Amino acid sequence: MQKENTRDLNLVKFIRFGIYLTAFVPLIIWKDFISPFHFGKVLVFRSLIEILGVAYLILILKDRSYLPRMDKVFWAFLLFVLAFSLTTLTSVLIYPSFWGSLERMGGLWTFGHYFLFFIILISVFTKKEHWQRLFDLTIFAGVLSAFYGFGQKTDIQFFVGSGGRERIFGTIGNPALFAGYELFTVFLSLMMYLKPKNSQNKKTSYLFAFITTSVAVLMTAVRGSVLGYAVGITVFAFLWMKYKKSRIGKIAFNAFVGLACLFIVFSLLFRDSSLIKSSRYLSRITDLSLTSITVQTRFWAWQAGLNGWSEGPKTILLGWGPENFNIPFSKYFNPKFFVGSGSETLFDRAHNMFVEILVTMGIVGFFAYINIFIALFSSLWRFLKDNDLVLYGAGLTPAIIAYMIHNSFIFDTSPNFIVFFTIAGFISYLNSDAKKETHVVQTAVVKRSFINFAATILIVLTAVLIYKTNILPAKANYATTRAIVRGWAGDFNGAFAKYKEALSYNVPGKYEYRHRFAQYLVGVGGPSIKEKAVREAYDYAIVEVSRNVKENSADYLPYLYLSRLNIILGKDDPKSSYNDRALESSMKAFELSPTFIRTYYEIGQAYLNKRDYPNAIKYFQRALDLNPETGLSRWYLGAAKLESGDMSGIEDLERSLVGEAAYGPSEQDYLRLINVYIKNKDFVRIAGAYEKIIKLNPKNPQHYASLATAYANLGRIDDAVAMARKAVQVDPSFEPDARAFIKSLGREF
Repeated sequence: MQKENTRDLNLVKFIRFGIYLTAFVPLIIWKDFISPFHFGKVLVFRSLIEILGVAYLILILKDRSYLPRMDKVFWAFLLFVLAFSLTTLTSVLIYPSFWGSLERMGGLWTFGHYFLFFIILISVFTKKEHWQRLFDLTIFAGVLSAFYGFGQKTDIQFFVGSGGRERIFGTIGNPALFAGYELFTVFLSLMMYLKPKNSQNKKTSYLFAFITTSVAVLMTAVRGSVLGYAVGITVFAFLWMKYKKSRIGKIAFNAFVGLACLFIVFSLLFRDSSLIKSSRYLSRITDLSLTSITVQTRFWAWQAGLNGWSEGPKTILLGWGPENFNIPFSKYFNPKFFVGSGSETLFDRAHNMFVEILVTMGIVGFFAYINIFIALFSSLWRFLKDNDLVLYGAGLTPAIIAYMIHNSFIFDTSPNFIVFFTIAGFISYLNSDAKKETHVVQTAVVKRSFINFAATILIVLTAVLIYKTNILPAKANYATTRAIVRGWAGDFNGAFAKYKEALSYNVPGKYEYRHRFAQYLVGVGGPSIKEKAVREAYDYAIVEVSRNVKENSADYLPYLYLSRLNIILGKDDPKSSYNDRALESSMKAFELSPTFIRTYYEIGQAYLNKRDYPNAIKYFQRALDLNPETGLSRWYLGAAKLESGDMSGIEDLERSLVGEAAYGPSEQDYLRLINVYIKNKDFVRIAGAYEKIIKLNPKNPQHYASLATAYANLGRIDDAVAMARKAVQVDPSFEPDARAFIKSLGREF
């Protein structure tokens, strides 16, 4: 046996300290960035692990005893990493598979950091006290996140998302993702509470943490997570009863089963009662129907994904590639998703990790993923039979079960991964003979001069890596948020400059930044398109989005953005080449996603620009046929008919305004409709349209004046006078015209 020297011991302590810091990563919120609850967490975690990775490499060059312990859990994770790597190489779009999306960055690059975290964890955490400290910090962070969520129920602006919200999301940014993170804390705190050697003060702290995080999970009202919690707690009570021969465990198990039965009966009998309907929380949590819209959208997404998975031998075996669920989803898109503007029509995740892994990584990835849980449960099963380890078997088995149930309705993000890999690392530690509280130094046969040289090179390379993959992406993200803010403020030139700055950084996420810029231009309500500077911005955006087309040719989305930009530029000129380019792009999107309703809108609009009314009507009609309940499709159809001179379009426009999926027209939409009514001198409909316009824009005096004229033509003199006076209240400059108008009606102003 050889004693560790002080320098090496300090290096180990440094690595352990860095691991302890990872417990607080879930608390990070970068408010001034796109995806404030995810982006910062991933960048900080990656940077931290990259630094620790260098330190760890230097450590194992000095002492081979710190090489990872290779038990069944280690091999299971390694197998999944290999499957992840293989399916990335064979991916239909390698770039997102490697880097992931801007929001969650769940590609191979980031997942490799989680695996490195796991390797370092099982290598340097050699005593139970190390794990005890890490669990304490993890529980503490979970409690802080829970209280942050409680703060969101208040009006205190310190808490992002405050304002008395119904469903809290803590520091995670989404109720479902927050619930998944807190689930781990629930079972860790319960396990530590029951640890016999803990003092009473510690037990009280753990009990407080258990209650706090349990309340947090329930306050999310995420049914899948609440189900996971209920099943997990029941399983824990059963295991405690069976393997600890606990009378309290037996009572708790029977109580939980009874409460579950009562809850089901209560939900079925009283779901239509005033008590349930008056509370959004109760109505949500007691909704056990498989036909609710949130459940249905999950089923439709899974169906689309599975249709894509079964497309051919390659997709069955290797899938579409990690982070590419949106590709088969859009290709086999269910038109029922789309009911109008604001509909959720882009699922980049399956909202079921098992379906997602199967679709994106095929059978290879799916079995590698399942094998992780097989390795974990087989280890936990052994712990249950070992009197010294039964506490960990009983505490962690329900945690993993709850996690799996939760992941059947949602997906993983960085906070979940950090805690999951921590728990998996602890299970690996318990599996190993290395859990003997001793450390034997195995000096590597490497010269110190070489170690120093290697350390210098590694530090420099890591600094460059952190700058390129973490700092620069942060700068690009921040520039994009500044562009968005300036756009909101009506500063077109300022927004354009910041978007250009963001796109000047050649970093992961550029794909989304280009789309953000295009999205801004599509919805901008500022300068006229006829201004030279504005057209330059649109042309610049077309060049940038065209790069997305080249880099992600299997994705329909850049084609749609490209189509829309060209449609805007070609709107006033039927012979413009912009319209031809728009049609070319939208037709390509149609090939990739033949049932995506918005694609038909783009094609129809391109034909409208070209004054090709028969084809425009044809594609708007086909959009309506895909989902007859969509009011927006019927509105577009009616507008196209009217523009072609077909007055039957009026009926389509009016039908679009009724029903569950009714279209909510804009001010300009109503004005377009009014022009048709004026031709027919239909003052009843003119008046009705202006009444609706005024609700949309009550600050335009001309709308009140026009409504007054419509009322006068209908003989509603009192109403006409009232609207004329209202126009003057909004804008006093209307008074002379209003006086003359009212006098013509035989009334006094």
